Amino acid sequence: MNLGLARFLSTRCRQGKRSYADLRPAESTAIWRPMWAAWVVGLVLVLTSNSLAQQRPPTQAELLRGHYGRLRANNDLLYYHLDIRIDPEKKFISGQNTIRFQMLAADDRIQIDLYDHFNIDRIVWGEVELKHERDGNAVFIQFPEQLPAGTEQSIVFHYSGTPKSQGRFGGISFEKDPAGRPWVTTACEGEGSSIWWPSKDQWRDEPESMDISIAVRNDLMNVSNGRFVSKVDLGDGYTQWNYHVSYPINSYNVSINVGSYVQFGETLGDLTLDYYVLPEDLEKAQEQFKQVKPMMEAFIHYFGEYPFERDGYKLIQVPYTGMEHQTAVTYGNGFRNGYYGRDWTGVGVSMKFDFIIIHESGHEWFGNAVSAADVSDMWIHEGWTTYLECMYVERLFGYDDALKYTNGYKNKIANRSPIVTERGSHQVPHQDMYFKGALFLHTLRNVLDDDTKWWALVREVYETFKYKTAMTEELIELFNRRFGQDLTPIFQQYLWRTALPKLELKFDEGEKSVAYRWVVDEPEFAMPVKVGKRGNWQTIRPTTEWQTLETELSSNDFDVATDLFYIRVAKE
Repeated sequence: MNLGLARFLSTRCRQGKRSYADLRPAESTAIWRPMWAAWVVGLVLVLTSNSLAQQRPPTQAELLRGHYGRLRANNDLLYYHLDIRIDPEKKFISGQNTIRFQMLAADDRIQIDLYDHFNIDRIVWGEVELKHERDGNAVFIQFPEQLPAGTEQSIVFHYSGTPKSQGRFGGISFEKDPAGRPWVTTACEGEGSSIWWPSKDQWRDEPESMDISIAVRNDLMNVSNGRFVSKVDLGDGYTQWNYHVSYPINSYNVSINVGSYVQFGETLGDLTLDYYVLPEDLEKAQEQFKQVKPMMEAFIHYFGEYPFERDGYKLIQVPYTGMEHQTAVTYGNGFRNGYYGRDWTGVGVSMKFDFIIIHESGHEWFGNAVSAADVSDMWIHEGWTTYLECMYVERLFGYDDALKYTNGYKNKIANRSPIVTERGSHQVPHQDMYFKGALFLHTLRNVLDDDTKWWALVREVYETFKYKTAMTEELIELFNRRFGQDLTPIFQQYLWRTALPKLELKFDEGEKSVAYRWVVDEPEFAMPVKVGKRGNWQTIRPTTEWQTLETELSSNDFDVATDLFYIRVAKE
């Protein structure tokens, strides 16, 4: 049994359920979320080398947030109904969340999460008010009797309080728009959904559906995930806005956007595309959001239908950069191309499109439809979605631009921390998961060296894990089957190791030959690579042992396809 299969069997997540997702790119390290100050320098598993970086000990909060222990694993989420009232002046939330779940194992306790700055007013099971204990942001709910395995249960969790804004986007923020009107938004991927509502704040389990009811002042509108159902005047100066989510949704993707919005829209076949912006920005948005349709057509070309067609697609203006909230993608890029009007990859391609529209919407496929089962595998969201940017560029602007755009990400990679981090504690991976993750997929495309098979494989990954949660090991198994070879050491080197594979070349011009080998941490690493003369490449298959190739080329003329393979080259 190979190491990838062993890890896969030991960590396999429950089939048929999805979970949450990932983080956002940034224009500089100063933009990254503050919690990324705890970037991981260690490894998930003890593999085969003594050169692995050491992991700092997780905090108690990270363990409580990240560990999928008995009190989470004993139940399977089925449904949420979040029903709350928001007072923007007092910055106050009150209401309840109905949580329906099925017991997978008999037990009398479960864990739900809610930041400790909120009051728990009561938790009700039928007619019974339940006891609970708190440990930081974890809430342990005690039932008066054991709940049998296989039974469906429902609790109503009543809470209230003033949330604390924290993190890059605040988690939940009470702000004013440029005209001085209330503007309340959420973006809590790093901080977690429990920063503003009681939920099972862990990536492995998602409800199969959800209702969202948000009461706001009559002069304001709320836009949330899913399909708009109704608005109800409550007769006390507040209106309740109701939405229904008919697909699995990860908890951090649940979103509220309260503001003085105006709406416009269009359709793409049966798919509704709805846009919500401040009235002063309507004209700019009507022009900038013309990019949505061709983007949708590009991703539909690669993957088939949009994954949440029943619930539609929304793009919503917010006061922060943007987030991939499922079917309610948020946007704050200033109605400019690039990233805040800058050339994001620095190679002259980024200014052809609006980075936030493309990246955040790309998460509808990877991050929202296909989700990582654990924060340690966040590259499944961010590396893949960054690669979707490259796919978009290739579809709209051609292969040459896509190649330039993809390689432009090399300057953003540090190669100092593994992409896959330790499981069991909520520690967000380094930003390399975006850029190195995308370049790793680009490398695999050229390892396969057959675009027909490659695009079929990309689509198969999506179809296999759509509406589910996945671990990296599951992707490895799929790639191994389709490539017809064991790629586990290649995945391990790029994702669990820090060092970039180095191709060593030693030239003997008298003998007209070059010796070559890989210098890597993984002893079984044997990745093919293209070398020789550009336009007339030949493929060699180095291992960690020296091999020799006859060549008429001098060391100066002997090239390596480093635009197709993300590697280092050392010539002697």
